[in-house]
Amino acid sequence: MDNRSTFATKLGVIAAAVGSAVGLGNIWRFPYELGQNGGGAFLIIYLLCVIVLGIPLIVAEFIIGRSSSSNVGGAFKKLAPGTHWNVIGYMSVLASFLILGFYAVTAGWTVEYLFQALKNGFAGRSPEELRDAFTSFSTTTYTPIIWLFIFLLANYFIIVGGVKNGIEKASNIMMPILFVLLIIFCIRSITLPGASEGLSFLFKPDFSKVNSSVLLRAMGQAFFSLSLGMGCLITYGSYFDRKTKLGKTAFTVASLDTLVAILAGIMIFPAVFSFGISPAAGPELVFVTVPNVFMQMTGGYIWSVLFFLLLTMAALTSTVSMFEVVTAFIHEEYNVSRKKATIWIISLTFILGTICSLSLGPWKEQTIFGLTIFDLFDYVSANILLPGGGLLISIYVGYRLDRTIMINELTNDHSFRIWYFKPLIFAIRYIAPVAIILIFLSGLGVI
Repeated sequence: MDNRSTFATKLGVIAAAVGSAVGLGNIWRFPYELGQNGGGAFLIIYLLCVIVLGIPLIVAEFIIGRSSSSNVGGAFKKLAPGTHWNVIGYMSVLASFLILGFYAVTAGWTVEYLFQALKNGFAGRSPEELRDAFTSFSTTTYTPIIWLFIFLLANYFIIVGGVKNGIEKASNIMMPILFVLLIIFCIRSITLPGASEGLSFLFKPDFSKVNSSVLLRAMGQAFFSLSLGMGCLITYGSYFDRKTKLGKTAFTVASLDTLVAILAGIMIFPAVFSFGISPAAGPELVFVTVPNVFMQMTGGYIWSVLFFLLLTMAALTSTVSMFEVVTAFIHEEYNVSRKKATIWIISLTFILGTICSLSLGPWKEQTIFGLTIFDLFDYVSANILLPGGGLLISIYVGYRLDRTIMINELTNDHSFRIWYFKPLIFAIRYIAPVAIILIFLSGLGVI
């Protein structure tokens, strides 16, 4: 325990933890959810969900990680020896691995589009040509796999460097650049003619759209945006030193993650509306709509390069945290060197990613329960493993974990006082389980 690596600086703690939460979903999913589900009304509900659900669960995961000083699999063996609570660790490792299988494919697309931007590949293309090019690229056999390999190689060099020289160094570089790029884009976007229409689309409250479905979507977005239930925050929490204030860090991570999502909306939608382009959801928003916008802007070449650089870094900070969940588990539980564990996981992810990529093209007719392999991994992880892991974590910390451990972790061994212990326990015990069960049932289509 004493020889285990820890983050060297406060910036490293925040940059790594925020990086694990910030990803592609912040940049294309949140703005669309916000715009289509009541704008400012959705934002208010989302912020409440972050406060009453997100922050308490972040704190819970940090407590498990630092108190055990272990990977997500070993954490519950130390804290609850001789019990079955370690199933949470195995679920988290499986969830991270499955998500990497399809997420790394999408991340590879961002590298391809960064390459296309650098060689000015969007110039002179109509929206229809951009859409056809994206469909053709994402469903072809070899090219996406090549970019998948290149993206995984970048992950390898970060993960194999360890906590301080790999993850922390990379996070300290990428996260400030990501925020600077976002702010530059926001300034440019809101100065475009007609930008106010896009801002209205995002922030004007439309309470007529608020119903039970919007409430569930806001809760689900808060849960998944913060990377809860997949072991990333437990793993990173295990690298926190005794000076790190868990409550303050959790609040900072949730706030910065939400800020990135809001800035992404400010970046995208004023520009989209300014050029009279209808906003679209999912990958088409960033791989078709945004390149179309750039080609109509002054300096479109520079903006497109910077945008896909931003997107690639957001993808990389997320995948690094998921790789660390699985790598730390293999490294510590099976006494395998970090380098060997990293090579194993990167290789297995490449195989899994190749299968997921091919399932969008040549193998798209091969389905399981009516879903392609890509969609199946997405469905199982998002609708079963993540909410299941989050539910078990809230129950474990709320009802099973020794209160003395919780207080020691939250007060850094009684070096200061906290006022929020009772509301935190209430949220973890009662609010989080109910909310997660609703998210779980909604994901399965029961409600």
